[in-house]
Amino acid sequence: MLNIPAAPPLEGAKHLHSGKVRDLYEVVDGPQAGHLLMVASDRISIFDFVLDSTIPDKGEILTRMSLWWFEQLRDLVPSHVVSTDVPEDVRGRAVICERLDMYPVECVARGYLTGSGLLDYRATGEVCGIALPPDLEDGSRLPEPIFTPATKAELGDHDENVSYAAVESAVGADHAAALRELTLQVYARAEQIAREQGIIVADTKLEFGRSTSDGAGRIVLGDEVLTPDSSRFWPAEHWAPGRAQASYDKQIVRDWALSASSGWGRSSGEAPPPLPDEVIALTRGRYLEAYELLTGESW
Repeated sequence: MLNIPAAPPLEGAKHLHSGKVRDLYEVVDGPQAGHLLMVASDRISIFDFVLDSTIPDKGEILTRMSLWWFEQLRDLVPSHVVSTDVPEDVRGRAVICERLDMYPVECVARGYLTGSGLLDYRATGEVCGIALPPDLEDGSRLPEPIFTPATKAELGDHDENVSYAAVESAVGADHAAALRELTLQVYARAEQIAREQGIIVADTKLEFGRSTSDGAGRIVLGDEVLTPDSSRFWPAEHWAPGRAQASYDKQIVRDWALSASSGWGRSSGEAPPPLPDEVIALTRGRYLEAYELLTGESW
C-alpha cells in the first residue's frame, strides 16, 4: 500500500529507514558521527497511502515548527536535537539528533473529542478506558485533557488506542506515570501558547525515548512535536461542537480524495490520483499559516 520513494544518498551519512514523511540516516563521518540525521521530506500521506504528489516546503515547515516548539518546552522536557548543522542538500529540513531507546507507545493528549477518540466514545462512552460525560459531540471540549495512549503500528498499519494499564504492562508503572505526566504537561503548555494566537490544539501525539548517552536514562522528547502532521490545530474563531472543524492540516487533501471530483474510491485498494495544483497550494498555505500564527515569524 505504501509507495515511499528511495531516500537520496547523503555524503557522510548512511540511510537507515524511511517512513511516510521522514528519512533517517546515521552520521558516519565528522564530529557528529554516531548520531542520527532526521530529514523531513515534502511527502504527504492519507489513509495509509503515500501520495505521488508533494507539498512544497512542507518538510522545512515541519522542521522549523518542531524546533520552535522544542524551545518552548525545554524547561519541561529535553529534546533529542543535537545540532542543525546538517548537509547542505537537506539544510532547513533536517536535524542531527541523539539516539534514543524509544518507548513502544504513542503518547496522545486530547483536550477535545474527535477522530478515533470520538469513534471509541460513540461505541463505549469511553476513550482508552476513561469514562466521559454523556452527550458529547464531535469537537466537544473535554472537562480536562486526558492521556489516551496508542500502540505504535508497523508502517502502513493503524495505531490502536490502548488503556493506561496496557502502557504500564509495556513499560512499567513508573515509566508509564512519567510518560502520562509529561504528555499532559506538554499539552497544557502548548494549548495555552496556541490559544493566545487564536489556535486550538485539539489533540497531539508525542514520542518519547530514554537517553542512551548520559547513563541516567532520562526521558527525552523525540521525533517531531506539535506540527500539523502530529496534532489537530483548529482556528479558535470557527470552533463549534457538533460538526467537523476547520483545521490547519492535510484535511483538505483527505476531503478532496473522498470527493466525487477525485474519481477515487477508498475501497479500491489503489493509491489516490495526483493532487490538483489548487489542492497542493491550499494545503501548503494552511501549514504555512499555522507556522506563522504560532511562531510570529514570517516565512
